[in-house]
Amino acid sequence: MNGNKPLFISFEGLDGCGKSLQSQLLCRHLEDSGIPAVLLHEPGSTPLGEEIGRLLKWSGSMGISPLAELLLFNASRAQLVQAEILPSLEKGLSVIVDRFSDSTLVYQGYGRGLPLDLVLEVNEIASQGAVPDISILLDVPVEVSAARIAADKDRFESEHPGFYQKIRNGYLEVAENEPERWLVVDGTLNSEIISQIIREHVNLLLQDSGE
Repeated sequence: MNGNKPLFISFEGLDGCGKSLQSQLLCRHLEDSGIPAVLLHEPGSTPLGEEIGRLLKWSGSMGISPLAELLLFNASRAQLVQAEILPSLEKGLSVIVDRFSDSTLVYQGYGRGLPLDLVLEVNEIASQGAVPDISILLDVPVEVSAARIAADKDRFESEHPGFYQKIRNGYLEVAENEPERWLVVDGTLNSEIISQIIREHVNLLLQDSGE
């Protein structure tokens, strides 16, 4: 698989859906296959992003408006794209990111109720032309997500079930509207089965990119 065009891959889904595990497994698979790859996460993976992430997730008493959330997430994203994503792709590294702009679209748009056009516009500015070749949605019911989340919950994990139902519905709608970019996987399946489904799909993309 050497000589393939690097892929930009994002993982999406509710908290507790298994994104972190599956993104790590895919990164390991690519590297074992001789494909250099880098694993990143949002918000974070840069010093600025880590600071913004702490502010967004753990400042529960501060009160952050939906618009401020939108701008903060995209400030982190702009830094990540500039400092890590674009340089890595230019070097021939495939990039795997645990959450990207679709998270903001569904959480701040579908979840918080900001106008979708506004969210898309701000996302586009921050993303600087970086669009995933494939976005992998690990879809789980809201009750499964809630059961998997740790006791020490951040601002988003502490939201009510109705909020998370909006998020899940938003993800499914976004994926349905852009099926050529999305791979939707049942996140309640065994983790090894999920990993196999993802590997097979990504391997096909890599074969196509090498032709």
